[in-house]
Amino acid sequence: MRKLLILVLLLFPLLAQALPGGDLFKKPDFLPVEQAFIFSSERLESGETRLYWQIADGYYLYQKRLKFDGLSAGLLPVLPAGEDHNDEYFGQQQVYRQGLELTIPASASGQVKVGWQGCADAGLCYPPQTQVVDLGKGGATVVNGQSQDQALASTLQERSLGLSLLIFFGLGLLLAFTPCSLPMLPILAGVVVGSGARPRRGFALAGVYVLSMALIYAGLGVVAALLGGNLQSTLQQPWLLGSFAGLFVLLSLPMFGFFELQLPAFVRDRLENAGRQRQGGSLVGAAVLGALSGLLVGPCMTAPLAGALLYIAQSGNALQGGLVLFILGLGIGLPLLLVVTVGNRFLPKPGAWMDLVKGVFGFLLLGTALFMVRPLLAEPLWLALFGALLLILAFSAIAQTRSLKRAAPICAPVGLILGLWGTMMLVGAAGGADDPWQPLKVYSGSRTNSESASNHDAFTTIKDAATLDRELAAASANGQWVLVDYYADWCVSCKIMEKTVFGQSQVIEALNGVRLLRLDVTADNDASRQLLERYKVPGPPTLLWLGPDGSERRSHRITGEVDDRGFLQQWQATREQG
Repeated sequence: MRKLLILVLLLFPLLAQALPGGDLFKKPDFLPVEQAFIFSSERLESGETRLYWQIADGYYLYQKRLKFDGLSAGLLPVLPAGEDHNDEYFGQQQVYRQGLELTIPASASGQVKVGWQGCADAGLCYPPQTQVVDLGKGGATVVNGQSQDQALASTLQERSLGLSLLIFFGLGLLLAFTPCSLPMLPILAGVVVGSGARPRRGFALAGVYVLSMALIYAGLGVVAALLGGNLQSTLQQPWLLGSFAGLFVLLSLPMFGFFELQLPAFVRDRLENAGRQRQGGSLVGAAVLGALSGLLVGPCMTAPLAGALLYIAQSGNALQGGLVLFILGLGIGLPLLLVVTVGNRFLPKPGAWMDLVKGVFGFLLLGTALFMVRPLLAEPLWLALFGALLLILAFSAIAQTRSLKRAAPICAPVGLILGLWGTMMLVGAAGGADDPWQPLKVYSGSRTNSESASNHDAFTTIKDAATLDRELAAASANGQWVLVDYYADWCVSCKIMEKTVFGQSQVIEALNGVRLLRLDVTADNDASRQLLERYKVPGPPTLLWLGPDGSERRSHRITGEVDDRGFLQQWQATREQG
């Protein structure tokens, strides 16, 4: 408990500095348009529809720029009197500050295209904005009004702290079953099962692991949001990934009986004298592995994480943002904790099977190490290494049929399947394959690879802001839509989408006439940070749509991995909104 308190105290000063007035937080000169004017709508019990704009300090909306396409003259909302403002752009104007609330009569129905335009006192005028509001019988909703990360950020702003924490705890539970979080299971299982801990001790080990992971997760989120840096790029440095992978390989060796991982003798003796009644693994070790797991999961870009980071950046309330990320981390860790603690009760009594389980966890740790270094390796080489690991696992499974005859009906077939699949991976890798699910497709004579290469060439790769400005100016002059794809070599999801989305001919055909710009933020330098700051993007993969007027259709931003069907649906919805 004392060690846990020390860990909390170490993180507390960081959060304290992040509070308003701290050295870490510095507001930008101008807010993005969706933060300067936050629009929402709701259906009231009376049947009327309430429209509301939350206007940031130092910004204002023009009364004459409010539009309500789709409403007849008799159903237009009554505009309240504004304040006089001598505007350098439009002369004497009536404007609204702080907030604006309007009401659409209950008799209105269908869809209304609401438009507005505003400026900042400091001298920036934003382009006109629009949102489509559905006035159907089920209640008013904003049609494609906010992207997922925006919606979650708005939820945090509009809801109480208790409700926000509950929402993000539920999101954490869902994220626990994603491929991003699953690599943590063998790590945590190795801590509990590999140590031979009794139930109570196992629960304590797992609890410290999850708590440590959540604290690191929250701390990384707060630092990433307030520093405005590319946290993903920092965590994906080759030396750091290689170090983590090497550590997981080291942790796997005791599972195979190569040696027993222990603290130095003088430290171990003191700990034993302090608590001879304790059995099982080390709480300090569990805390360290939990922190490493937080670093492992941190780079995964998901809408809930992006929404929390967006909220922190918008509000500057880093303490509340840190609490939200902490609860999100607890939600991710809870299912893992239950699997390795409550699940142990259903296992048979200790015996030879425990060596088998430890071996399985050892292979899972090796697999985790391979996944960590995947961004650093050529895809065929990574596929070959994974195939070799499966072959070793297959031979080990078949060998277990001799020592554990009861496990033979399971181990033998599993070993044969893994051996066959590992062999196919090695053969496919020799031919340049990169898909673990279709390792032999490279020999089918398909033109997929050449098509993917040509599709990749359809994008213009950009590594600095000056080049981006030139491309955007050219697109604006030609009246083109622009797709901005944030990409990095270390981003595994980016490479997957390269094949599953932009490697599909129907996707490229649907993007005919669209200027395709790929912003390469692989390097951790000022140029990459400027590109990320340009549209307030936490990291790749992120896809942005810019209209012919040059403004982003923020509500259709795609954060995280998406398949070709979801991408095409989003593109169609973006075009329909205009």
